[in-house]
Amino acid sequence: MFTPTRRQAIAAAPLALLAPRIARAQTVTATPLKVMVFPGLGNLPLFAAQENGIFARRGLAIEILNTPNSQELREGLAAGRHQIVHGGVDNAVAMAEGGTDIAVFLGGDNGYNRLFVQPEIQGFADLRGKTVIVDAPDTAYALVLYKMMAMNGLPRGSYEVKLAGATFARLEVMLRDRSVAATMLNPPFSLRAEEAGLRPLATATDVVGPYLANSAWTLRAWARENPEVLVRYIQSVVEGLRWSLNPANAEPASALLASRLRLPADAARRNLALMAHPETGYARDARFDMEGFHNVLRIRAETLGTWGGTPPAPERYLDLAPYERALATM
Repeated sequence: MFTPTRRQAIAAAPLALLAPRIARAQTVTATPLKVMVFPGLGNLPLFAAQENGIFARRGLAIEILNTPNSQELREGLAAGRHQIVHGGVDNAVAMAEGGTDIAVFLGGDNGYNRLFVQPEIQGFADLRGKTVIVDAPDTAYALVLYKMMAMNGLPRGSYEVKLAGATFARLEVMLRDRSVAATMLNPPFSLRAEEAGLRPLATATDVVGPYLANSAWTLRAWARENPEVLVRYIQSVVEGLRWSLNPANAEPASALLASRLRLPADAARRNLALMAHPETGYARDARFDMEGFHNVLRIRAETLGTWGGTPPAPERYLDLAPYERALATM
């Protein structure tokens, strides 16, 4: 058995002391990111990437934050309280028009939005003079609601608009206050609404046409300063989406939805089926829907009179180069 001499032990001591430092230096610290979202079905790729260690394998430590409303989503991003947001892309346009330099870098889905009404409402005409509720009065699904109403003979001013926060909050208001006649809802809250007796009057895309709802964006300055982090984030989301839409993962994906959104198992399966629909579900690999985004800009121009009624080129809000880099290197 080898027994070191005192001189050998003394010589080895500095190496022994150094070893833990070397080990610590070789440990890669994960990059922390705060990502703010609206609670809902569209976040399944994030849940999957977090639950399955996909973010961690790409050196990212993600904290997913639920926003109470679009105002906090936008203001928090501008102030640096979070680095990335997922939500209705019209919110990104509103930020840009308000002077915040944003970059939309990822696609998503059409939002699966439907206009829900109280059971006694039989058609759009019955909404005249009634109260409808929205998150913010000048962005995203509120604008879709105004457009749907106008296309069915109800211009602004023929009904009252009140603010009630994000989708989950609007559903609660609709259920407890029968004087509130209508609001836009998307999954999983739209399925809950139907089960509770509220009536879907119309599907948004059936009325207004192709529409890009959920997307992801960040501050353009942050994207410039963190290009590799952004690429790794996009890769993680795409991998999480691929896992979620793989039929072989239907059961664990449904279970994950049920857990994160507090849904019954059957409701989770129905939500996943909406997302996985080959024609109307989540865009494969989260590709950006340019036709849907054109319609977002057109609806904003028409309902708010922005840009003199003529929408600008969509490229002013986009930076899709990180997405193309991400997919090219996966």
